[in-house]
Amino acid sequence: MLTGPANQHDSQMLASVLDAIPALRNGRRGRPRQRPDKLHADKGYDYRRCRRACRTRGIQPRIARRGVESSQRLGPHRWVVERTHAWLNRMRRLAVRYERRADIYQAFTTLGCALVCSRQFRRFC
Repeated sequence: MLTGPANQHDSQMLASVLDAIPALRNGRRGRPRQRPDKLHADKGYDYRRCRRACRTRGIQPRIARRGVESSQRLGPHRWVVERTHAWLNRMRRLAVRYERRADIYQAFTTLGCALVCSRQFRRFC
C-alpha cells in the first residue's frame, strides 16, 4: 500500500503502485505471477504514460477514453472499489486524516482493511 500527497493526481503514482503489487498465487506450479493480467481504470488515468506503464509491466490496460467512451462499462469493476472505500470511510480516522506522519496513517489504514476483511469473513462463516 502506498500513500501519496493529496495535491498529486492519482495517475502520477500508477507506476509505483503497480510495482508495489505483491506476488499472486494462482494455484499453479512454478513461480507466482507478480502482476495481474489487466487493469481496469476510469478516465482519470487516460494518459500515454499510464498505458505505457501498464504495457511495460505486462499488464493489459482497460482504461476508458476521455470524450469517447462512457465510464458505465466499468460499472461492475468500479462498484467493488467504491464499496470498499465506503467500508473504510465508516472509520472516521481514515475518512478524515488526522495524522501527520504517513507511517501512522498507513498503519491505521492496514488495521481498517483487516477489520473489513474480518467482518466479511465472519459474514460467510
